[in-house]
Amino acid sequence: MRSNIILSLFVVFLCSNCNLQIQKKEKIETPIHKLLERIAPGHVDFFVFELSEMGKDFFSLESEDDLIMIKGNNYNSVAVGLNYYLKNYCRTYVSWFADDKVNLPEVLPKVTGVIEREARVDDRFFLNYCTFGYTMPWWQWNDWERFIDWMALNGVTMPLAITGQEAIWYEVWKELGLQDDEIRSYFTGPAHLPWHRMSNLDKWGGPLPMSWLSHQKNLQTKILKRERELGMTPVLPAFAGHVPQALSKVFPEAKINQLSSWGGFKDEYRSYFLDPLDPLFKDIQHRFLNKQTELYGTDHIYGADPFNEVHPPSWEPDYLATVANTIFTSMKEVDTQASWLQMSWIFYFERSHWTNERIKAMVRAVPQDKMMLLDYFCENEEVWKMTDSFFGQPFLWNYLGNFGGNTMLAGNLDEVETRMEYAFQNSHGNLWGVGSTLEALDVNPLMYAYVFEKPWSDGSVDTGEWIKNWADVRYGKSDKDYQHAWEILHKNVYKDHTALGQATLTNARPTLAGHGNWTTNPQIQYDNAVLSRAWESMLKTPSELRDTYAYDIVNVGRQFLGNHFMVLRDNFAKSYANKDLSELQKNGQAMLDLLDDLDELLSSENSFLLGKWLNDAKAMGIDENEKDYFEHNARNIITTWGTKAQSLNDYANRSLGGLTMNYYKQRWQMFIDDVITALKENKEYDASAFMDKVTQFEWDWTLQKNQFPDQPIGDPVEISKRLISKYKSSSNSKQTSP
Repeated sequence: MRSNIILSLFVVFLCSNCNLQIQKKEKIETPIHKLLERIAPGHVDFFVFELSEMGKDFFSLESEDDLIMIKGNNYNSVAVGLNYYLKNYCRTYVSWFADDKVNLPEVLPKVTGVIEREARVDDRFFLNYCTFGYTMPWWQWNDWERFIDWMALNGVTMPLAITGQEAIWYEVWKELGLQDDEIRSYFTGPAHLPWHRMSNLDKWGGPLPMSWLSHQKNLQTKILKRERELGMTPVLPAFAGHVPQALSKVFPEAKINQLSSWGGFKDEYRSYFLDPLDPLFKDIQHRFLNKQTELYGTDHIYGADPFNEVHPPSWEPDYLATVANTIFTSMKEVDTQASWLQMSWIFYFERSHWTNERIKAMVRAVPQDKMMLLDYFCENEEVWKMTDSFFGQPFLWNYLGNFGGNTMLAGNLDEVETRMEYAFQNSHGNLWGVGSTLEALDVNPLMYAYVFEKPWSDGSVDTGEWIKNWADVRYGKSDKDYQHAWEILHKNVYKDHTALGQATLTNARPTLAGHGNWTTNPQIQYDNAVLSRAWESMLKTPSELRDTYAYDIVNVGRQFLGNHFMVLRDNFAKSYANKDLSELQKNGQAMLDLLDDLDELLSSENSFLLGKWLNDAKAMGIDENEKDYFEHNARNIITTWGTKAQSLNDYANRSLGGLTMNYYKQRWQMFIDDVITALKENKEYDASAFMDKVTQFEWDWTLQKNQFPDQPIGDPVEISKRLISKYKSSSNSKQTSP
């Protein structure tokens, strides 16, 4: 893989006469100049970018008169150098969201001396199959354009690039004899496609409109072109055995097996797997890769994950080795330079099944250095330590950080530093890279900024100093109160890794005790009064309302209010146990008032709006029927996830303006009314009857068409100051998971 990358860079250097230097005032058309013009229009003339051939990724920066000179071995490294300058000298943060402004100072600061950095690993991976369902299904090119710029600025070299593959599969299945309705009904709805691509789920939310296939195909062409321009090696998909059930009618002798059930879905939605020993397997692989290469090109790295959270037809090590060898061989027969990238989530998630003997059989069946493993959830469990460093095959250390797009302040910053540094120094030479496998773009951007800065360090990082600099970047300049707020968050909140099913109790199905469902466990391990102090410190001297500052105060306030809701619910439950109707009614109203306040706060910031999510989905439709289809899919994934009886209900919960008021509050209103009625009538509260009622409400909500604002309403500073004054005195008790 490295020889290919070096060859590609040689071509860039050759075309650029090795040392490309564009002088001030000249017309510039290189990818790095275009990136800078996109994020900071009008500033290009103050920068000089130079490519300098070198074996390792590096950048350097210095000032020469009024120019900022940034040098690197490729455009990706130069982008990292540019971001280093923006953060450390301009105190400027470039968000991954297209709508967030980029603020630079009027006079660009000079660099004292020469700053030089070299990457400790060659590969920096980003994304997760799930991100394409929980965050990206409704993105247009302007969203992708900013996001790709963000990836370049943060040094991502290996982005997962799986958009648009259904257009290829449509042609493959059609060639093999399937009809249009059989193919499009085999696909799931757009937001559920990640789990279809991972062989978890078929048909749910289908048939997929042809307009979607065409739109995504065109989008993928733009995505790949831009990623390659900025020095990235996109990871494209390959065939791993997942086939339509209807294929067995065309090839009745083919060895097609139904995989195990997943996520509580009925058997009709289970996926089907073609045995790699069947000659049809290689035929499908060849057709798919040839068509994909013809349309999208290739960078010779392919993602394939045959058994994600489902069980293979056999657990025999020899069978698993045969599967791995056949998958890779089928890739190599099309692309002699092929490498296979596989996530190792299953090795952690189903450790009882994936013993070291089985893992070794699978990974060693592929030639050395031709299978790369993504160690998926390293802030919690490092598989490389359990498997003798993946039995010698190269791996990438990854920070996961988010499940389902849940909006919880979470991340174990100090532990991430310790584990990454240990991996750099003790991985037996087969640590090829680092990255992040987040399920959705979430509310903890500092963790991803840190993970991608770490490989450019020359050793251990002082996280206390790093946080202080992070505060300056978010605020726009050095401010002791803002630094103090982030110091509080660092020492008290950013201590524990994220977990499955995290949510404030506001987002949970209502109950008198506990947290409703495994998908909505608060898991708060700090005193909420501490969070109150951080929020208050942030508000002492408001910034010029940079987008980053507004985001932070809403984000911290959102968490504070969400945590406090647990106290109010517990007070309500105590009033019911004491049969105190007056207190019960008062505490119930306090819960509803907080949900109103929370929704108002969320609605004041662009990144926390339900209306944007739904309107972006509807914009995908070419007619009213399609707009309704996409809206239902968008509502479904963040609430019921699937059917009414779905075990993944609320897995993708998130605190959004509009969703809090119109969905979560309505559930709590129904609950409060039922409990109060039960006490008035001297009856036991019927939790079972309530569950039936709320389940029907949830499903009905996914079918609604009511509209929500897609632009912020109100001043987040004024709202935050009013709410902290209202709730500060009553939020002084530690709130841990029930």
